[in-house]
Amino acid sequence: MTKRKLGNTGYEIAPVVYGGIVSMSDGQEASDQYVEYAINKGINYFDVAPSYGDAQEKLGNSLKPYRKDIYLACKTNKRLAAEGERELDESLRLLHTDYFDNYQMHGLATMEELEAAFGKGGVMEIMIRAKEEGITRKLGITCHDEDVALKAISLYDFDTVLFPLNWGINMGKEFGSRISRAAKERNIGLLGMKTLIHRAWINDDEKHQSRFPKSWCKPISENEELGIAAIKYTLSMGADAVVPPGNFESFSFVTEHIEECLANPLNDKDMALLEKELKKIDGHYFF
Repeated sequence: MTKRKLGNTGYEIAPVVYGGIVSMSDGQEASDQYVEYAINKGINYFDVAPSYGDAQEKLGNSLKPYRKDIYLACKTNKRLAAEGERELDESLRLLHTDYFDNYQMHGLATMEELEAAFGKGGVMEIMIRAKEEGITRKLGITCHDEDVALKAISLYDFDTVLFPLNWGINMGKEFGSRISRAAKERNIGLLGMKTLIHRAWINDDEKHQSRFPKSWCKPISENEELGIAAIKYTLSMGADAVVPPGNFESFSFVTEHIEECLANPLNDKDMALLEKELKKIDGHYFF
């Protein structure tokens, strides 16, 4: 699989990221099979978080034979140093590693959270120390609020940003355009999540009765042409790599079609298809 530069990290990664939720809840044997498939396809960047159920445990076991050959990214949901230190130690233990290739402040949602994280006794103290001591090679953020993400990268020279770069909400609200431009201007590695998302779930019943109960939002699953157009759209926003929804079906769909999307970028036909679908969504974006 084609490898691409991840910003200024020095990493050469596949254009598809294995999101740890794929390994969540399906059992160890399934996780092993998913990871083996990913490795055989050339995927070399794996991302997980403590908030993903049993994903750290399952993915950690699955990655044991491959650890030295892949990039492993983890996250902290904590905003204070004391809590963050315990969480970091636990993630290292569950993932059977003594270092991360990228460690990210996860799910930043408000300016107040950012202030706590960067304040005295905040989790940034642990993250910076971990980088200085070689416990992590790089530092990043993940976020769903564009103003918060922009403020975060103004406070620290982060190596990566993991952010929703989704066709629907970008076309409808231009959401994601500002952080995409800022990341590219600073040569920050840009990882685009919500790539294959169609819309928000209408309600919990729709989610739990679907084939994709692990996905936070409804994936595109029945229209191959639309799915390909959605992948191309995320790439057109400048993503170095895309992150499919948290189920194996979506992950494998993106993996099987990514080379096609790179070779044949977003075109007028793709845009016409997406614009038609946007009218059906009628403002029901992923959040």
